[in-house]
Amino acid sequence: MRLALPTGLRRLLVALGIIVLLLVALPYLLVPLYRFGHPVSLPMLWRSLTGSRVERIYVPLNRIAPSLPLTVIIAEDGTFCRNRGVDFGAIREALHQADDDLQEARGGSTITQQTVKNLFLWQGRSFIRKALEIPLALWMSLVLPKSRVLEIYLNIAEWGPNGEFGVEAGARHAFGKSARDLTPQEAAELTAMLPNPVHRSARQPSLQLRKLAGVYERRAAAHPSFDFCLRGRAP
Repeated sequence: MRLALPTGLRRLLVALGIIVLLLVALPYLLVPLYRFGHPVSLPMLWRSLTGSRVERIYVPLNRIAPSLPLTVIIAEDGTFCRNRGVDFGAIREALHQADDDLQEARGGSTITQQTVKNLFLWQGRSFIRKALEIPLALWMSLVLPKSRVLEIYLNIAEWGPNGEFGVEAGARHAFGKSARDLTPQEAAELTAMLPNPVHRSARQPSLQLRKLAGVYERRAAAHPSFDFCLRGRAP
């Protein structure tokens, strides 16, 4: 015999279910709208709501030095121009490297996945987040062109220790110049900051950051066709 839930509790559960469904569906409704405008990330919104500093000057992709998108693709997602938002091979490799401890699995995120995470989801490692992130990244890759995905990513990534978001704010903070004027070396140094812009500085680069930037700069020079999808042609 099944116990009937009180009417009030039943209504509460239904209301909570509807709210959860709306929260899950909302990003899917917003993504097509992000073909236009200047999207804002959740970290930017949170800092604004808590009164923390936020500096972001949105710049279109054609006003960013070409060396930077190329270097970011090489460093963050070498299959960006070919994948459909998710690199399942990289995810499998990351899981294998986790020594069978799923809680320690890391890596494998594409630029599209990172864009989705910054726009709609929370930070940190979580398989619940991954379960939400992967289909949303596939959807973003389906409805937005690659150039737009990368443009959004470059304009919402955190690029400084004090609320500098987007490559324009990052370039001005680190080098006192616009993103359109970055040299290949400067682009590589900014890229090397991306995993941890609070503790890595292109303004005062450590020896480790310079070495990593050198690797990225050499790879970009050796593989200039990795950003072919931004130019609308195959390599």
